[in-house]
Amino acid sequence: MSPPSDRARTQTKQSTLFEAGDGPPSEVNASGPRRGRPRLRTANRTQIVFRAAPLDALIPDDHPARAVWDYVEGLDLSALYGRIKAVEHGPGRAPIDPRILMALWLYATIEGIGSARHLDKLCGAHAAFQWLVGDVAINYHTLSDFRTDHVELLDDMLTRGVAALMAEGLVDLNRVAQDGMRVRASAGAASFRRRPTLEEALAQAEAQVEALCAELEDDPAASDRREAGARQRTARERAERVRAALGRLPELEARKKAGERDQARCSTTDADATVMKMGDGGFRPAYNVQFATDAGSQVITGVAVITSGSDAGQMAPMVEQVEERTGKVPPEWLVDGGFAQHDQIETVSAPGTGCTVYAPVPKPKDPKVDRYAAKPGDSPAVAAWRERMGTDQAKAIYKERAATAECVNAQARNRGLVRLLVRGLVKVKAIALWYALAQNLMCAMRLRAASTGGT
Repeated sequence: MSPPSDRARTQTKQSTLFEAGDGPPSEVNASGPRRGRPRLRTANRTQIVFRAAPLDALIPDDHPARAVWDYVEGLDLSALYGRIKAVEHGPGRAPIDPRILMALWLYATIEGIGSARHLDKLCGAHAAFQWLVGDVAINYHTLSDFRTDHVELLDDMLTRGVAALMAEGLVDLNRVAQDGMRVRASAGAASFRRRPTLEEALAQAEAQVEALCAELEDDPAASDRREAGARQRTARERAERVRAALGRLPELEARKKAGERDQARCSTTDADATVMKMGDGGFRPAYNVQFATDAGSQVITGVAVITSGSDAGQMAPMVEQVEERTGKVPPEWLVDGGFAQHDQIETVSAPGTGCTVYAPVPKPKDPKVDRYAAKPGDSPAVAAWRERMGTDQAKAIYKERAATAECVNAQARNRGLVRLLVRGLVKVKAIALWYALAQNLMCAMRLRAASTGGT
């Protein structure tokens, strides 16, 4: 048999170029007269396709990732560059540009991504993250470490960002709302132990560390060195976590009543986590994240993380933080009833501070008592607060608290601030700062667009 001609091979290739599998059924039900088998273009995923395009063409010019990169390029990251030991014409492997890591986490936070492993995968599969990483090899260990290693830098970025918006006239800081939200900690309820159990666990952990050290000293070749080192490291970390839990236990015992202090428990997984009452009424290990937000712009001006489920005593420290950060004391401060302790109202209302508090007055047990009337033991600041909250003007102003603080909290929840993937107060503070920076960046884009008449 003679080989097929070039024309026959071309016709065969054209007839099968867009066909795969068994093709359409030979018989098709149709309302009209049947005129033959349908001719379709089906997927051919074995076809070799060559595409040449720069990374810059992956996303449009108005993509949010470009705005994030522009913001990062304007940051002062000299503190990070000063730590780099690899220099030109010198030894050492070149590290990843800190601007890339900063931009990746800012954009990831905006998009609701909080896992370093997930972000690592997106850097190879998602166009926006591919554009940000710019074909630089990256791994989740580097991403995870960078996210929590620079708390002071993130705090300084928040201060500089708020100052820039105030200088542009986009934030006036005349009215600030504060609120706290409880975020689930990375610790299980079963990891909480009382003092006797913790002391027993510490003794066992220390004995295990000593036994492993003795095993290596007696016969260094008894087992694989790497495996033995890993076992030692695990035992030491276990002992350190138990020591941290014992170290925090006196604080938790002090919060209990005199006859219940022996019931205090602390987690051996995350000693800073505290069992708190959550929004659904259940009790779980959590942190209390505090945000202070400018009411006119929804820009976050203060961030704090505490290990108590109560907001009591947190108003005055936040007012002080905002003053240190911006150089201005907000004339009006909006909080809910959990913050309205008399000593806190007196502190922030003092002449040296001069902050007017708007908070609900508790409902008295006796319905005949006027809650807005001054009581005999009230200080002038507390009496003025009661009288003020009875006016329609104050009630209208207080309504802005929910539209500001609770709205910002909801946006943080939507971006993934529901459960923490890190442990320890310092690392949780870093996560809270990332969410504040992401919130402020999006607000800055909106405010600047509105001031210039853009969309």
